[in-house]
Amino acid sequence: MVVRNKARLAAQGFCQKERIDYEETFAPVARLEAIRILLAFATSKGFKLQQIDVKSAFLNGFIEEEVYVRQPLGFQSARFPDRVYKLRKALYGLKQAPRAWYARLKSFLLKSGFVMGSVDKTLFLLSRGGDTLIVQIYVDDIIFGGSSHVLVSSFSEQMSREFEMSLMDGEAMDQKEFRGMICSHLYLTATRPDIEFTACLCAHYQASPRTSHHKAVNRIFRLQVEGVDNALIKGKIESQWTGLIALLVR
Repeated sequence: MVVRNKARLAAQGFCQKERIDYEETFAPVARLEAIRILLAFATSKGFKLQQIDVKSAFLNGFIEEEVYVRQPLGFQSARFPDRVYKLRKALYGLKQAPRAWYARLKSFLLKSGFVMGSVDKTLFLLSRGGDTLIVQIYVDDIIFGGSSHVLVSSFSEQMSREFEMSLMDGEAMDQKEFRGMICSHLYLTATRPDIEFTACLCAHYQASPRTSHHKAVNRIFRLQVEGVDNALIKGKIESQWTGLIALLVR
């Protein structure tokens, strides 16, 4: 049974030659220590942090070099089968794609009034009156928060207008319903010890469950229905456990 059919066009970056197809490839990434400091600072100031994810982030970057790609198989032009495409924006697989995405996001934030950190190039600050908004970038994941709810909401709306976003936490859901789902999972652990870790991880969010947590719990239910008799399905389920844990940790 096919649950989801998805494909992505990617460039063969291993064919690129330095100084011909690309120049710089480095893009700064936030260190885990910087994220921990941000969490500690937000806790001390009482900031509520949020996380958003940019969908297909690398496709938003503009490239400066001339890059050409062959027509993808199955989508060749019947009229011009021997011609190639000239890229205006980055594709996944290009050497310069991460740097192009960072440059696009940095330019947008600076135009919006943010100031980039002098040491940490993934940290951006915005001051309006006596209020402050902090933005930390980790590739396509953005953590932000501030002392003003108006600033936080305004930034979230600006990002949604500029890029295709997904808010990681989502809206709050009924606490009683979520606790009932957790109890059902904990009951299943008596005969399914392989789900004990994820069930206990979900239980950590009973005090303030969000729609993202509800989605994660529903995925566990779905995996129980699929079963693990078939080796192929078992491999698929084990891979989904990894994605589920990543969803919850976020």
